[in-house]
Amino acid sequence: MSVVPAEVLPGSTRAVTETVRGAAELAPRARLWPSLVAVYRAQLSRARVARIPLLFVATFQSVGILIMMRGVVDGGSEAESVVAGSAVLVVAFVALNLLAQYFGQLRASGGLDHYATLPVPPAAVVLGAAGAYASFTVPGTLVTAVFGCVLFGLPLTHLWVLAAVIPLAGAALSGLGAAFGLLAPRPELATVLGQLGMSAALLLGVLPPDRMPEVVRFARDLLPSTYGVEAFARTFGPDPDWAFVLGDLAVCAGVGVVSLAAATWAYRRAAVQ
Repeated sequence: MSVVPAEVLPGSTRAVTETVRGAAELAPRARLWPSLVAVYRAQLSRARVARIPLLFVATFQSVGILIMMRGVVDGGSEAESVVAGSAVLVVAFVALNLLAQYFGQLRASGGLDHYATLPVPPAAVVLGAAGAYASFTVPGTLVTAVFGCVLFGLPLTHLWVLAAVIPLAGAALSGLGAAFGLLAPRPELATVLGQLGMSAALLLGVLPPDRMPEVVRFARDLLPSTYGVEAFARTFGPDPDWAFVLGDLAVCAGVGVVSLAAATWAYRRAAVQ
C-alpha cells in the first residue's frame, strides 16, 4: 500500500488552489502599451491599401478650399484662420468621417466579436485604430499647410507646431469619430454622423470667426478641432504668444482624453451586445 499526501489529491483545496495559480501564470494579463502597438501595426497594415486614395481625397479637398477662399480673403488674421482650418480639416476628414465609417461597419459585420476574443484591453483597440488612421493625415496636413502659407504669403517659420497639433487634434476628433461608429445602431447612421461632424469642422474651422454670428461662435468653441486651429493660427504672427498656444493645445489634449475614454466605453458597450 502506498501513502499519498492529502494535499495532492485531486479533490483537495490545496490542489485546486495550485491549479488556479498555474493557470493564472500561463495567461498573464495583457498590458496596454504592447497591445496598443500590436493593434496599431495591424491597423496600419490594413489601411495601407487605401493610403493613396485617402491622402489624395483629404488633401485635394483642403487645397481646393484654400484656392476658393483666396478669392474672398486677402490676408491678415482671416488668412491665418483659413490656412490653419484647412490644414486641420485633413485630420478631421479621417478622424471623424472615415473612422466613424470603419467602426460602424465593424460593428455591423460582427468584427467586434473578433476583437472581443483577443487578450487586449478595449482602450488598445480604440487607440490603435485611431492612431493608425491618423498617421495617414500627416503628409496631407503638411502639404496643405505649406501650400496655404505660400498662397496667402504667410511665414513657414513655425510649421513645426503641427507636430503637436496633429496628434492632439487627431486624438480629440478620433474619439468622437469612433464613438459615432460604435454607438450608431446602423452603419448608414454612423456615416451620416461622421459626415456631419466633418462638415461642422469645415464650416466652423475654416471660415474666419470674426464674420460669424455670436451663436455660431459659441458652437465653434464646442468643437474640439477649434483649439488645434487656434493654436496653429497663433503661430503665424511675428511674435506668437506661446502661452495661448500651449493653452489651446492643453484644451485639445484634455478633450482628447475625454473623447477617447467615451469611445472606449462605447466599444465595451457594443462588444457585449
